[in-house]
Amino acid sequence: MTRFLFAVVPLVLLTSAASAQQQGRDACSRDASRFCRAHLSEGDQVVLACLKEHRSRLSKACQQTLADHGQ
Repeated sequence: MTRFLFAVVPLVLLTSAASAQQQGRDACSRDASRFCRAHLSEGDQVVLACLKEHRSRLSKACQQTLADHGQ
């Protein structure tokens, strides 16, 4: 039973982290398409910089996601 828990707990934590990351992407995907379309193929850091440049025009959900992640 102990081995089972050691195998399952990390899996649950990874799944939870991936889910949170996906929610963040979902919150900002429309804003990224709207304000940063020209940069979408340049990588996450470039898109993040673009979103920060347009912070005042972003949706509340995207603004909150950026704030929650220290951006």
